[in-house]
Formats: sequence, C-alpha cells, structure tokens
Amino acid sequence: MKNLEGKHVALTASRKTDEMQTLLHKQGATSDVRSMQGTVKQEKEMVIQAIRQAMVERVDWFIFTTGIGVTTLMERADEAGIADEFLGEMEFARVAARGYKTVAALKKMDVDVAIRSDDGTTAGLIEQLKEVHFSDKHVIVQQYGLPSPMLERFLEEKGASAVTTWLPYIHEAPEQEAVDRFIRELIEENKYDAVCFTTGLQVKSLFHRAKDNGNHKQLLNLLENKTIAAAVGKVTAEALVEEGVGRVVTPSTERMGAMIVELGRYVNGGEDNGTVV
Repeated sequence: MKNLEGKHVALTASRKTDEMQTLLHKQGATSDVRSMQGTVKQEKEMVIQAIRQAMVERVDWFIFTTGIGVTTLMERADEAGIADEFLGEMEFARVAARGYKTVAALKKMDVDVAIRSDDGTTAGLIEQLKEVHFSDKHVIVQQYGLPSPMLERFLEEKGASAVTTWLPYIHEAPEQEAVDRFIRELIEENKYDAVCFTTGLQVKSLFHRAKDNGNHKQLLNLLENKTIAAAVGKVTAEALVEEGVGRVVTPSTERMGAMIVELGRYVNGGEDNGTVV
C-alpha cells in the first residue's frame, strides 16, 4: 500500500522540488509547488558598518546562529581590512553558537566557543544560556534572513542592556500575490492534506502574510485539525512551533526524503518520531 495514496501535498521549497515531487508520487500523492522561500540577499556595506560599530563599543557576548553567517561576517571583515580587529573583539568577549556547522566555522578561525547547542535549535541554545548572567551586558546576535524574537526576548528578560541583531543576509518575502493564493487554497478551498516545509524562512513568509491578512487563527486551526504540517528538521519544526502550530511531523534524520516517508507513516497511524504536540 502507498502511504500517501489519495493525498494532495503542497511543497513550499524552491529547491529540489522535482525530486521531492517524485518521492511523493511514488507514495501515491499528488502535489503542487507553492514556494514560500522568497530570496535572500547580502547587505555588504551594512555588515561592514555593523562590524566597525562593534569595535568602538563594549561587546560582552557574540551569539552566532549559522555557519554561513559566521563565514560571511569574516569575509566582509577581511574585505574591509578589519579581520584581525574583529577576531580580537571576539576574543575579548564571550561567544555562543547554535548548531555544529556554526561551531565548526568558528573553530576554523580559532574562536573559542564558550557555550554551544548542537541540536541546531534556538530553544536548545536558550536552554544552554539560562545560567548565564546577562544583566547590563551588550549582546550581538547573528541571524540568517530574519530576526529571532524568541532569542531576543530571552536576552532582554535576562537583563541585557542592549541586544543588537546582525543580519549578514536579508530575507525578502515572496510575491504577496503568490502567498495570498496559497492561503486561499489552504483555508477557503481546503485543497491540501499536508504542507512540507524545508526552511524556517518559508514558515515565516506564510505566517507573516497570514497575520497581515487576518488569517492567522484560521491557518493555525487548519494545521491543528486538518492539514498536516511536515518539517524537514528540528530548526524548521521550531519555526512552526514558534508560530503556534501544535502538530508538526518531522523525521529523526533531517532529509527531504525522510520527511516524506515520516509523513506517510503519520498519515497511516504509524510511529511519528518527531511529531510535536
């Protein structure tokens, strides 16, 4: 029996959609691609300016959340001829990192990581930071594409005197018309049995537009009671949970194929390793 026989699934990715659709069809599903990825662009001059500003201020903590963010910051610092000064600033402060790729990028530059969260989630990083005293501390947080209200709120509640967000890349949302069309298909037409997300940016694009349109509660209700939200891994699942989604299917192995297999198991009442309730 094909586990997704008769199910219609939406893919919000912009990459490897042909491969994912092939896997879905082998499971018996039909599918549409409704990309919520948007685009991500670099802000070189803004990044260099932010690094320069950090060198004339007291920075107590740097928190890095992506390996590509770390690499990009160092590339911009090197282009501006201030790489050594930037490394010196990090050596003077304390450094925390989310995810093994981020830690690896920092270690490659001989940066000492005081606190690390290997599961790649913001919640995991916050758990590691709970015992840290941030009172009257200036914290710089590197994010990818979009700020993280959860992490910033945690730092403010811990008494940080200043929380500065660095975005080496800026996320530009997809066309509003495309997002609105997808929201109508979901809520008004009840077109999909499941939606597969492969990045947190896709989640944010969909939910931010739903909030703007006044459809946020309807979308949450849909994902709670009918349409299943599937996430490729922990970080993407965390983005859904942050938006209030209470049911998320995610595989223990963070791969697109594994996500589709896990979705099929869940639909058929099998073991759902990563379902968040």
